Amino acid sequence: MPAPRPSASAIKTRKYIFLLLDQFSLVPFSTALDTLRIANRFDKKLRYDWTIVSTDGAPVACSNGTKIVVDMGLEDITREDTVMICGGLEIDQNSTKRVMNWLRREARKGVSIGGLCTGAHTMAKAGLLDGKKCTIHWENYDSFTEEFEDVQLSKSVYVIDGNRFTSAGGTSSLDLMLKLMATRDGEEIANWVADQCLHTNIRTERDEQRLSIPTRIGVRHPKLSTVIQMMESNIEEPVSPSVLAQDVGMSTRQLERLFSRYLNRSPKRYYMELRLQKARNLLMQTEMSVINVALACGFASPSHFSKCYRAQYDTTPYRERGSQASRNPGASLND
Repeated sequence: MPAPRPSASAIKTRKYIFLLLDQFSLVPFSTALDTLRIANRFDKKLRYDWTIVSTDGAPVACSNGTKIVVDMGLEDITREDTVMICGGLEIDQNSTKRVMNWLRREARKGVSIGGLCTGAHTMAKAGLLDGKKCTIHWENYDSFTEEFEDVQLSKSVYVIDGNRFTSAGGTSSLDLMLKLMATRDGEEIANWVADQCLHTNIRTERDEQRLSIPTRIGVRHPKLSTVIQMMESNIEEPVSPSVLAQDVGMSTRQLERLFSRYLNRSPKRYYMELRLQKARNLLMQTEMSVINVALACGFASPSHFSKCYRAQYDTTPYRERGSQASRNPGASLND
């Protein structure tokens, strides 16, 4: 027999503060917000309220260019409120001193603070994740681990650690909000909201962000998947194809035939593409020097790194870094 619902007088309205950073991702924000809206229909009670804020109270453009009108700027909030940082592109530049100072001030009050998509970067930069576990969108995983070595980063779709919580972006904010809802107000309302969203498979902190390797590459070959997983886990210190082949009980020639058949490239070429993709992420998302990026991706020689990078992306690492800076002129002026 289900537990009786609380009376209207016993229901406490929970307030969420959504902080929109420039170029935030629309899907995680709108999904989280609509979860609260739908929950208010559960028994026609105002269980959740929300306020949308920006750094200066002006409309904010998300990553697809749509502008969202906000309710106010960075004003004081109460300890009972929950802050949700909505991040997206160029998160380092958009995590300004003004934003971080406001977050630190509110954190000292004991406010619960969460990050959607790349919002975890802002939280870590403000020191709010020291000694905590978190997650971030898989595309930002490499840059995050390089910059915040003391933060325990997970590949889960979302992570809740005390009064700090993060989700990886996309639809993972729905799973996070449902979990918070179930914890704070009961599983009945969370399951009802999930049904309203046609969300038939609620993910947990044990679920990872990315598709499995066989699904991702479209090939279900156990030895091939194992080798690719080994490659992805050994970017800084690459393992030779002969060792990879030996570890899965194959000859080097058999491994080469396997890659040629299913991926139309050699193991060496596939491995190089993985390393260069990580290098590009680090160049685009961090302030690491080109030399340090090269070392982090297994290149002992900067000249060899530059040659391989040019062959893959038709530009040099230095020009890539320069084009990134030109896309963010005067970024420091936002501090």
